[in-house]
Order: sequence, then structure tokens, then C-alpha cells
Amino acid sequence: MATIIPFKGIRPAADKAHMVVSRSADNYPKETLKHKLETNPYSFLQIINPDFSDGKRTKPASPERLKKIKKRFLEFIHEEIFIQDHKPCYYLYQQIKNGHIYTGIIGCSAVSDYENGLIKKHEQTLQDREEKLKKYLEVCDFNAEPVLFFYPDNATISDIIHHYLIKHPVYDFTTTDRVRHKLWVIGDKKNTETIRKTFEKIEAIYIADGHHRSASSSKLAQELKQKNKNHTGSEPYNYYMGIFFSENQLKIFDFNRAATDLNNHSVPDILEKIKEKFRLLPHNQNTYKPEHKHKFSMYVAGKWYELVAKPEICGDQDAVANLDASILSNHILKPILGIDDLRTNKRVGFIPGVRGMDELKKQVDNGKYQIAFGLFPVSMTELKHIADENGIMPPKTTWVEPKIRSGMVVYSLEE
Repeated sequence: MATIIPFKGIRPAADKAHMVVSRSADNYPKETLKHKLETNPYSFLQIINPDFSDGKRTKPASPERLKKIKKRFLEFIHEEIFIQDHKPCYYLYQQIKNGHIYTGIIGCSAVSDYENGLIKKHEQTLQDREEKLKKYLEVCDFNAEPVLFFYPDNATISDIIHHYLIKHPVYDFTTTDRVRHKLWVIGDKKNTETIRKTFEKIEAIYIADGHHRSASSSKLAQELKQKNKNHTGSEPYNYYMGIFFSENQLKIFDFNRAATDLNNHSVPDILEKIKEKFRLLPHNQNTYKPEHKHKFSMYVAGKWYELVAKPEICGDQDAVANLDASILSNHILKPILGIDDLRTNKRVGFIPGVRGMDELKKQVDNGKYQIAFGLFPVSMTELKHIADENGIMPPKTTWVEPKIRSGMVVYSLEE
């Protein structure tokens, strides 16, 4: 039932791939970004930051900036920094990070699958961000970072993956963050057809990361469809790029919370209020990480605490209400710290679990926040159940690995 097609990918020349691919520009500190732009003329960051090359400043997300991004992208193609495959292909990508091996297939998913619910989501999107990304796609005409999807384990796809893993990859390099990246091109007709037909038999595909990119692709497709009197359904705007992992390949980390202040409470007051709904146990060790669901860690005023939700506030039959992120919001963040809306309140911060509990301590000790909470990660079973029930998780509930670099493979929305 899922439509996932091969495409003519635009990708770095093999000798430059390690210099081209990059993390998202907003993941780099300002000085690091400046250094990379100054020292690496091949970085995809040069495309996303086109003002650097000509020194003429434009407003972020403005039509002028977007047109310059498109121009720089075309220059990379003209200079053969990027090349395009001559026939539709799938791309097998593997990432090795911190002892974990993630292997998935890059292809294009149908916007119609997103719109009819075959692609299942679990996160609420923000309209202004959807619109911003839609304008980016409309002007720039390319997807440079795939949406992260997962699907139920499938033996046929696994067999094809293992068939390619024993072959020599077209890319094999390690980035400065000690992450290894490999890419294989799947271009033979037999395997591309088998992959396509196998995905057609899968009843549901799940978004792990990329809800806004999915929503913006849908918005753009609807708009272009209305404008195109000769619309056939096969136009490039009817698809968007994704990387598809078997669900056993992904790793879900905790996504932790921190608050910039104590909402005019003293620390003793905070502790007493928390005791009404949680068992509170001080910890003397340097860090404390929750061992299972409905346990939380808290760091405040130089001390770690273990919080255990009392029975009366957990066990809710509603899967979203029973998430630890919901319990924390409903019984601490909202009533005690006065943080009502995680999407808009500037007093709350989110710290990915991949950084460890030490990061919570560090950011409180350096004064960025006054209190921080660690959560137990959401399980794959919980995520799927909520998506199947059309439920929506609180913002920043899951941090899913791997994160794919921009520019590894690019999908063009132009004919």
C-alpha cells in the first residue's frame, strides 16, 4: 500500500562527499559555522549560507535569500561538486555512531500517503513553520535532508540490504564528530522493482522525525496541483525524500526538560509541592538516570533527586496522557513552574538524551537553567500505538537516532 519510489538522486562527487555533507546549519555554533565556511568551499553549508560567497547580506527566509540558495545549488551542479544519477535509484545508507549501526534505504514517499493517513504521524506541527518550509521548497526546488521513517521489519527488504552491504560502497568516510557514513547505489532493475513492490505491501509507514517537512511537502503539492491544469500525479512535487529504516534499526532517546527559573518558588517549596504527586528520593551520586517508565531525575541547586510518580497520576488508559512527558507537564511544569505551552513558552528548554544526564547538570550549573528533569525514553511500541490511534505526543517527546546529514543525496522537485 505504501508508495515509495526510486529517483534520480543528485549527490556529491565521490572524492568530495566527505567535504560536502553537513549537519543542519542551525546545529553549528556561530564561530564554528564561520570557520567551516571559510575553510571548506565544498560544504553544503555554502549553499544554505549563500551570503558568505558574495558578502551581500539578505534576510533569512526572504525570497532574496531563497533565490540565492537555489543559485548556489545550481552552481554546485555546474561545477560537478554534485552529480545526478542517470536512472532512478534507491540509496542504501549506513551510519555507525557510538557503537550503534543504523542502516536504511533512501527513496521518495508519496504525498498522497501522508494525506490519506498511510504515513502515520505522532507530533503536532506549527503552521508558521509549515509555511516557512513550503516557501523554501517552492523557491529552492529540492529536498536535501530526508524525512526519517520507519516500517515493520520485512525479510525481503532485509535480504536486499544484506546483499549490498557486502559490496564496496560508493562513499565511506568518517566526519569530525567520529560518525562513519556509508552509501550504496541500488540502481539495478530487479532490486529496485522488488523494493518498490515490497513497500506496496506494507500497510503503514511511520514518521520518526520530519513532521514539518512532511506537512510542508503536502502543502506545496496541493498548491501546485491546483495551479497545474495538466496535473497527472507523477510530477516530482507529488513526492518527497525520506530514509526508511526497519523499526529495529532506530534508537529512541529521552528528550529532557529544563526551566530557566523556579516561578518565584524557593527550592524547599518546589520539593514540598513535588512530594504531593511524586515520591522524592535524594541521590548523592554525580548523576541519576531514570531506570524505567514513570521515574524521573531532577537536578536543582547542585543536587540530584529521583522522582517516582505516585499510582494515582499514572496508569491512565489514554496513551498520550500516560507518557512521562505528559505526566511531567501536567503535575510539575504547568502547576508548579507555570509552563503551560511547551511550544511557545520561552522559559522551557529541551536537552536531547544523547548528551547524557551530565548535560542537565552542566546547563543548570552554568546558569542557563535553574532546574532540569530527565525522562525515561519512549518505547517504539508506545510511539506506534499513539500514531495508530491518531494521537499527538507533547512537543519534543522523542529524540530519534540516527540524524542524517544534509547533502548526502538530494531530490530535485523540478521536472
